[in-house]
Amino acid sequence: MSTNESTGSRGGQPRHAELKRAYKETGPKMGVFALRNRANGKVLVGSSVNLPGALNRLRFELSTGMHRVFPALQQDWVRYGADSFSFEVLDVLPPSEEPVADPKEELQVLESLWLERLRPYGEAGYNPMPE
Repeated sequence: MSTNESTGSRGGQPRHAELKRAYKETGPKMGVFALRNRANGKVLVGSSVNLPGALNRLRFELSTGMHRVFPALQQDWVRYGADSFSFEVLDVLPPSEEPVADPKEELQVLESLWLERLRPYGEAGYNPMPE
């Protein structure tokens, strides 16, 4: 039996390799997210080229008290606890057909639309007021 034949007969291995390759080619989801405080209704809106990574980083920083960008959010995290917050994906940016396209501009537009829609400023949220 040749090496190719034995690889093909191993059940899940070729499928696993195919899924792994597909993930590497498409990369993580890009888009806009919200972190909602269910205790007081405040929300933080943001965007990232790696949504799972951004949400994991935000959760880690808040849980360890290392979040410095939005001090009011960190204070509320401590006051109300992690169970009072929900992480949501608001919008996903589909991968571009052009491999060299920079998605950051499109993400900024999507984020601006969500900021306009949710208006997470002042008593309503954690985002800074637009200038």
